[in-house]
Order: sequence, then C-alpha cells, then structure tokens
Amino acid sequence: MDWWLILIIIVSVFIGVSILLYLLKLYTRRGRFNKTTKIAGKIVIITGANTGIGKETAIDLAKRGGKIYIACRDAKRGEDAVEEIKSISGNDNVFFMQLDLGSLESIRQFSNRFHQLEHQLNILINNAGVMACPKSYTSDGFEMQLGVNHLGHFLLTNLLLGLLKAGGPSRIVIVSSEGHKFSNINRDDLMSEKSYNKLKAYSQSKLANILFAKELSKKLAGSSVTVNSCHPGVVQTELGRHLNENVRKYFIRPIFSIFMKTPLEGAQTQIKLAVDPDLESTTGKYFCHCSEKQPSRAARDDDNAKWLYEKSLELVGL
Repeated sequence: MDWWLILIIIVSVFIGVSILLYLLKLYTRRGRFNKTTKIAGKIVIITGANTGIGKETAIDLAKRGGKIYIACRDAKRGEDAVEEIKSISGNDNVFFMQLDLGSLESIRQFSNRFHQLEHQLNILINNAGVMACPKSYTSDGFEMQLGVNHLGHFLLTNLLLGLLKAGGPSRIVIVSSEGHKFSNINRDDLMSEKSYNKLKAYSQSKLANILFAKELSKKLAGSSVTVNSCHPGVVQTELGRHLNENVRKYFIRPIFSIFMKTPLEGAQTQIKLAVDPDLESTTGKYFCHCSEKQPSRAARDDDNAKWLYEKSLELVGL
C-alpha cells in the first residue's frame, strides 16, 4: 500500500473521529434558555449560590431585575460572591444570608430572619448540595448527603411555604441529578447506617429530591405555587471534590472535560424553570437540558413519594 493512501486513511479517520467527538460535545452540552424574561421586583432565594451553577443562576436572575438572596454556609465566600454578582449584573439588590443545610437549627434561624426581612417570596431555588462525601453526619445525626441534599431543603421549603403562597404565582426549583437512577429509597436503612456507599447515598438523596417535588406538587395543587425538579447536566464545578483525586486528575478531567458543561451552561435548566412564562402552571415535573423528561420508575412511585414525605416531616420535626 502506497504511503499516500495510508496517509489519506489516517487523515480520514482523524476527521471522522473529530466530527463524532464534536457532535457528542454538542449533545452532552445542549440546552439553552434564550428568553429575555424580566423579573423586576421578584424576590429570589438560591441556596449554595456562592459558586458553580448557583452563582451563575444568581447572576442571570440579577440581570433580569430580581432581588436576590444567596444562602450559603461560608460567610466570607458568600459575601465575596455577592460583590461579584453585583459587579457582573449591575444589580445592587443582591444579599447574603448565612445558611447551613446540615443544621436544622440554622435553617430555622434563616427562616426567622427572612420572615423579618420580607413578606413574600417568588422564587426558591434549592441548588446547594454535596456529592460522594466520606461517611459523615449532620449536626442532627442524619447521613450527610441525605441530610443536606434532601432533608435540609425539605425543612427550608416547608418553612417558607407561607411566603411563597403570599408571593404567588411563585415557583420552587429543586436541583436533582440523573444520578437518581442508580438507587431507590432504602426504607430499612435510610441513613445508610448498616452499609454505606458514597455514590449510592448520593443517588438516594437525588432521588429524594424528585420524590419531594412530586409529592409537594400534589399538596400544593390549587395554590399559586409550582414545584419542579431538574438535572443540570454533568457540570465542571466543585461538587465532585470528594471523588478520588487520582480518578478526577487522570480519568475524569482529561477524558470527559470536553463533554462537561460550564457552570453557565449547567444553570440554564433551573433558570428556565424559575422564569419561563410558558411554565407558569407546570408543576411536579422533571427537566433535563431545558426539556421535560421522564425520570426513573422509582422516581415515579407515588407510594415512595408519600412515604418519604411523611418520614421527612417526622425527621425534621414538622
């Protein structure tokens, strides 16, 4: 075989693979909300908005004219994020409020302070979360991932329901993950005390997010409050910091980074759920890449959703 023919084959394969990778990149990073909907005068709470998709959501909603409260644990990082969001958005109505979702006391204190500041709430985005952390517990004894990702937001949302109803039509957005598909709700070992697998525990907490949205939407039927959940995509954020460093350094970053969304791209679905006029009456649904999607069978289980809601009420003392 002549050398030029070999060269043509090599170049053709390279071009074919490059095109395939480019198309795959477009597919995995799809989903963009392009409407210029304004939310002037709307009051917004975003948990975990000092970094990642939460901060990008705060910047976007601030640009749209909202009054933004970013709720996170670290005061220094929170205050720094507020200044950055103000600078980029040109909106000075951005405020930090301290909130530790791993502490029921902190959540109640946050709610009390917010009730003193505002008489209504229009948009609540439950964005904060932890992923694949070593076995640990919240200050109230809950497994960390279930405690922060689900139970903390469960209590926060319920404490703010009165303000959400007062601000109607209002919206609740709960950030979940496609990772919910790899687990079920373990009624016999909800806190993973008998057996702990950090990825399964994360998956269970993300399933709990969708089930919470599903059951809460039923309880809010007939009200002016909607609630939906979403998967932001696979995003380059700090969320995966507890994964093995070698796995991240030598496997995830070099191989998959090209297919991972930026924080701005990852924020698009929750921004859409928060402000899209076409979704004003949409509730109890799950979205991915800015489109409605059917979640796993476990996430559509009405009995699971009802059991988890009642159990969560008991655990957080409501």
